Amino acid sequence: MIPRQPYAPTPHSYVPNSMLSATINLDEEIKLTDTRAERDLQDSLAEIFSIIVTLDELEKAFLKDAIPEGDYTEICERSLKQYKSLVADETVSKAFVGLEEFKAEWDLEVPRATERIRIGMPSTTLATTSGPPPNSASNNGSGKNISGTLILEATQNFITFMDALKLGLLAKDQLHPLLTDVIQSVNKVTTQDFESRGKIIQWLIALNQMKISEELSEDQARELELDINSAYHGFKSTLE
Repeated sequence: MIPRQPYAPTPHSYVPNSMLSATINLDEEIKLTDTRAERDLQDSLAEIFSIIVTLDELEKAFLKDAIPEGDYTEICERSLKQYKSLVADETVSKAFVGLEEFKAEWDLEVPRATERIRIGMPSTTLATTSGPPPNSASNNGSGKNISGTLILEATQNFITFMDALKLGLLAKDQLHPLLTDVIQSVNKVTTQDFESRGKIIQWLIALNQMKISEELSEDQARELELDINSAYHGFKSTLE
């Protein structure tokens, strides 16, 4: 019986390369990039990775009531803005390709973040309830006794958005921020549902899924104008 050796035997024909150790400096810093542009790109992609993971954890925490609604909304809005700003860069966009491609490349399982990025706004912005809206001193859900400043802000945002359409502003990066202002200002006035309120949300999601360079067609623009005009009149009816 051959006794077991405590280690794998080394072939007698193997001769260690004494020069190999001399060519490797373990204290030497290894550069992952050669230029400033490459380094900036890697930093941007790393930031996107961090934002996606953060959004997923944020959604989990909010669903478990582990974070206040106000904090959730603030962090979510800021993260989404940072994400959109990063992927809007042409160089970053080419390397990023798309959310699904990025997730596959880095083996990311983030279903909640994926849905939040697809929608493009916090879940608190989409929510409607039958209770009184925030920042109102006394409200029975009909829209009465609300700050005139908040009503004026919402009205101006509706008008600004419809004016943008009439001026021919049809690109995603032109319309999405304006429509976001509309729904956010409306939510400050009333959480009550009204005619075509859901259309605002649908168009926000549709615009968010467009590429930065994409524009609405003339037919889409006309349909959007009709829907937002209907929502504007629906919003005004809650104030009567």
